[in-house]
Amino acid sequence: MHWFTAFVVFMMIWWTVLFAVLPFGTTPVAEPDAATGWRGVPAEPRMGRKVLITTAISLALWAATMAVIVSDVLSFRGALF
Repeated sequence: MHWFTAFVVFMMIWWTVLFAVLPFGTTPVAEPDAATGWRGVPAEPRMGRKVLITTAISLALWAATMAVIVSDVLSFRGALF
């Protein structure tokens, strides 16, 4: 497999995991906006921590995905019957 294909697979996994990790541990701000009543962004988003967690989970999923692809466990090149 080409290195660029492996990188694209990693980035797809990373973005998917990021969107799954983003809601964990977020709390809204205590005081809503006076004009609209909207609370907006979380009080402490902790993005650095979430990026590290996302990267760790993504590396594990990417390694498993690459192992399956490289080992030809799932092959689409053979005969169907």
